[in-house]
Amino acid sequence: MVYDLNIVLVEPQIPQNTGNISRTCAVTGAALHLVKPYGFEITDKHLKRAGLDYWDKLKVFQYDSLDEFFKKNQGEYYFYTTKGENTHSDVKYENNCYLVFGREDKGLPEKLLAANRERCVRIPMRNGLRSLNLSNSVAVAVYETLRQWDYPDLGRTGSLAEYRG
Repeated sequence: MVYDLNIVLVEPQIPQNTGNISRTCAVTGAALHLVKPYGFEITDKHLKRAGLDYWDKLKVFQYDSLDEFFKKNQGEYYFYTTKGENTHSDVKYENNCYLVFGREDKGLPEKLLAANRERCVRIPMRNGLRSLNLSNSVAVAVYETLRQWDYPDLGRTGSLAEYRG
């Protein structure tokens, strides 16, 4: 079975985060969906450097608005937020799912979260602290989803470069 995983960044503001996330998407085979407006240009050197050798191995889609994104995509949506009631590891991720993340300084719009409470997902963390870095949150979410799917099409073994047995 071919699994489809989609990462959605709504109005990302920090190019290094988006670059790191693009690298995570490239090495896992996840598609990256970017919803404007951005806090940077796609040509930003920080964005390119963080995802340096991976841009040609990445499926990237861009949208002018969240409305346009929802009109063009169908599947199961999971909204990552510090306001979520469901723990990321308790959710069963369906094939062709979209893991949706908000901007670094504001998160996702509360109107969207209120309309999708059962699909709001939280990564547990200590109370009183704001949140994980966006690129770290995406990595946690991607790998939990892939773990549940038994890591389809991903290499499971490595080898030493200098010491071969």
